[in-house]
Amino acid sequence: MTSDSLFSAVQAAWGALPPDASAITVAGASPQQRYTWCDLEEATAMLANGLAFLDLPAGARVAVQTEKSVETLLLYLAVLRAGLVYVPLNTGYTGEEMRFFLEDARPSVLVCGSAGFGRLAQLAFASGVKHVFTLNPDGSGTLLGRAAVHPRQHTPVPRAFDDLAAILYTSGTTGRSKGAMLSHGNLLSNARALVAHWDWRADDVLLHALPLFHVHGLFVACHTALLGGSQMLWLTQFDPAAAIELLPQATVFMGVPTLYTRLLGHPALGAEACRPMRLFISGSAPLRTDTFEAFRARTGHTILERYGMSETLMISSNPCRPSDGERRAGTVGRALPGVELRIAAAPQAAPSPDGSGEVEVRGPNVCQGYWQRPEPTREAFTADGWFRTGDIGRLDADGVLTLVGRAKDLIISGGLNVYPAEVETAINALPGVVESAVIGVPHPDFGEAVVAVVVPEASGPAPDIAAWTLSLNARLARFKCPKVLLVAAELPRNAMGKVQKNLLREAHRGLFDAPSNAHF
Repeated sequence: MTSDSLFSAVQAAWGALPPDASAITVAGASPQQRYTWCDLEEATAMLANGLAFLDLPAGARVAVQTEKSVETLLLYLAVLRAGLVYVPLNTGYTGEEMRFFLEDARPSVLVCGSAGFGRLAQLAFASGVKHVFTLNPDGSGTLLGRAAVHPRQHTPVPRAFDDLAAILYTSGTTGRSKGAMLSHGNLLSNARALVAHWDWRADDVLLHALPLFHVHGLFVACHTALLGGSQMLWLTQFDPAAAIELLPQATVFMGVPTLYTRLLGHPALGAEACRPMRLFISGSAPLRTDTFEAFRARTGHTILERYGMSETLMISSNPCRPSDGERRAGTVGRALPGVELRIAAAPQAAPSPDGSGEVEVRGPNVCQGYWQRPEPTREAFTADGWFRTGDIGRLDADGVLTLVGRAKDLIISGGLNVYPAEVETAINALPGVVESAVIGVPHPDFGEAVVAVVVPEASGPAPDIAAWTLSLNARLARFKCPKVLLVAAELPRNAMGKVQKNLLREAHRGLFDAPSNAHF
């Protein structure tokens, strides 16, 4: 075994703990489901032996589309233990999407829920998958039954830094999804950096409320808890009332911004419920300043916002220790130890007076490229080896990063750069606005026009678009102000809560086609 094996590092962490101590407790389960460190060791050994029994080729992929369960986490660890490659797939993917992933990843094994077995097995076998097993949230299905006959001891397959550990498909909000190839070294180096930066302790208790098909829930949350030898309280599905009830038993919570707004929407959230908590972490989508401030006012805790992506894992983080500075709303902190950041000229953008540009990153956290995509891989890296994130941001004198949008979301109107995040911040501060999304759509005169889709308060008065427009004209340069303000009941989002602006652009791309619709 090498020090670059993610599983071996996790195994060493739990091997130093009392084997009968609680590792994971499933909240709300009846009877209570409790997993010890010994359970994790033996279950992953049996699952790894079961995979080895299949006599799979070296580097075989194991694709998994299952609902959240501790057994899904154990399967992930077993795949790494067996020296294979894990491919997590969103449970919301449709049949056609699954067909693409199975044909692209060419896994040797597919694990899915029993409810979708007939449909997915047919797709899998047509794509060359040799083995299909089922796994359900209650632990039923064929996978665990097969594993139960295998020994409870297993020697982990040695893995080196560059050995492939996982293929994580991008969300696919624009174009075809690409599989980011993450190595054992990528996963382990990033997990160790987070454990150190966030002062992870053995007596921490993580309230796990995220899905397991994404970087945030599977890698960031689980890796840090496992490497830290810390217990997890497990919520199979997020429920604000259940989460608040469990907060007094926890010390760390990780969530996407949507989870924080739902917590704030529950009257039971307050300082007393959060008293034992040490750290609240937010990521996967931008955290609104008003959510940041409201949470601090209600709980006395300042949310730590961090920044990462599928291809790079975590890149930067606001400070954990007060001695390292304050956590600032609207920023994502400094680069993590071992990670380098720089700002380059944004593609097709005019020079920015405030120093904004495309964020580029270099370090042991950066993926090897995209699975079977040599051209996108080449385009993703600069000639000197930096990864192009596609995010637009700026660094201050202290190295603190502020993100202002995606390069693909940059609006060039009349030859001038408009960063949607800046306009959204101004709109979100208007009375009666819940949230907004700013997009660029084709315009016959300006090339692109700034358009805002605004979600108003459901219980408030009718939206006063004229008043909103006057207020924005007083706050923003004229070229940044939306040509049109559209009202919507909600914004389209993907599974991790990110607004799908590509859908908004497509829906409104003809807004200025007719002469009668010309807005100036």
